[in-house]
Amino acid sequence: MTAVVISGANRGLGLEFARQYAADGARVFAGARDPEKADELNQAAKESDGGLSVHPLDVTDDASVRAFARAVGQAPVDVVIANAGYFGGDRQHRLGDIDYEAFAYTMSANALGALRLADAFYPNLKTARGKFIAITSGMGSISDASGGYYAYRASKAALNMICRALANDLRTDGIICAPLSPGWVRTDMGGPSAPQDAADTVREMRRRIAKYRMSDSGRFLSWDGRELDW
Repeated sequence: MTAVVISGANRGLGLEFARQYAADGARVFAGARDPEKADELNQAAKESDGGLSVHPLDVTDDASVRAFARAVGQAPVDVVIANAGYFGGDRQHRLGDIDYEAFAYTMSANALGALRLADAFYPNLKTARGKFIAITSGMGSISDASGGYYAYRASKAALNMICRALANDLRTDGIICAPLSPGWVRTDMGGPSAPQDAADTVREMRRRIAKYRMSDSGRFLSWDGRELDW
């Protein structure tokens, strides 16, 4: 049975990943900051006949990530999806009005949070020769950057660098590491005007993840297979 770990699974893309993997028979360990309020995720867990379990997880907190890893145990993990993230807050666009506390939180959630997961689940991934997938954004591209969203852009650029470095470091362990951009999707973060449907986008991302080979490790790809500029 395929084992999948997902952070930020209480809503949006994370929730859709959890639903779809569980529906396909995977053993899904879904992390959420506040499981008691994750109504849709809890309902999906009830419908999974034990295939999906919900766990408390705050990727900005080292102890929380370690506790999540202990709950999963030492069994092989085939896929870790570092999905949890934060959009950076309202005050990240204009000099003279930068919320640096929110900036630091964004970096911790989006970049360090993924690294914490890779660190905690490295033994599980090594045993399975698994895949570490970080949900990134085209807004993390330095060569294609426009203005504003300083915290979010910087955090995703840092995430991309972390994934690229992990890909090089973990290649000898047989672990594939890659940042994958979902594009602009209709979620709480993406908003109602986004052109892409969450279920269709996740379905395509899952197909792409399943096809990843070591030659794809470290590549910056979009959900539809396009190579994105760093």
